[in-house]
Order: sequence, then structure tokens, then C-alpha cells
Amino acid sequence: MADYVSVVTHNNEVDISLVASDPKVLALGGKLGALCPEAYMNGYNWDALLRCYLEKNPPDILEGLDPDPEADTYTAHWPLTPESEARAKRFEEIIRSLVEHEEELCRIVREEGGEIEWD
Repeated sequence: MADYVSVVTHNNEVDISLVASDPKVLALGGKLGALCPEAYMNGYNWDALLRCYLEKNPPDILEGLDPDPEADTYTAHWPLTPESEARAKRFEEIIRSLVEHEEELCRIVREEGGEIEWD
């Protein structure tokens, strides 16, 4: 399984991290940037794109989500509860699916890129 995304539980929280500098994620970021120049895919822009996706699809994942993006990593935290652990695992599966089957992210950037609040 690809290691560009992970879920970790510690210090009374559950975290998810996407490594934007991973070669596979970086290549996808290049494709997204070619579709929309504002979509240079650092951690902040992954936050914007994933938030756009989640708001329209499984918005419950956003409940309690505290994003903490950086230049080369998108990280988000939830308080540690069984519900948030389940949200984090679902979000991990969503990210893997979106990266492995990039057509949906390309479509979103192509069709909605002008409406996304990029970094």
C-alpha cells in the first residue's frame, strides 16, 4: 500500500497526513497545476482541494477536523474518539482513491478551480 498518506493516533488525537512531496502525489500535483495555475499543490492547496471535495461528498468527515497544512504536507487532526478514528480511516481511503484514480481531482480542478480558495 502506498505510504503517501497515513493515519496516526497519539496524544488524545487522531491525525491524517498526506505527503505532498511524495513522487506520486507530486506528479498528480503537476497535472492539477497544468489545469489551473493557482493549483500548485503544496499542503495548503491540498487542504483547499480536499475541503472542496469533502464539502460536496462525505461532509461529515469535516466534523471536528482541524487542518494544519505545511509547505510539503497536508495534516489534519481530530479529537480522539471512536467516531473521529472512523472518519480518519474513511478520509485515508478517500485520499488514496483520489490519488490512485486522479480523474476526479482533475475534473474538480478543471470545472471548479476558479471557485476554490487556493493558497
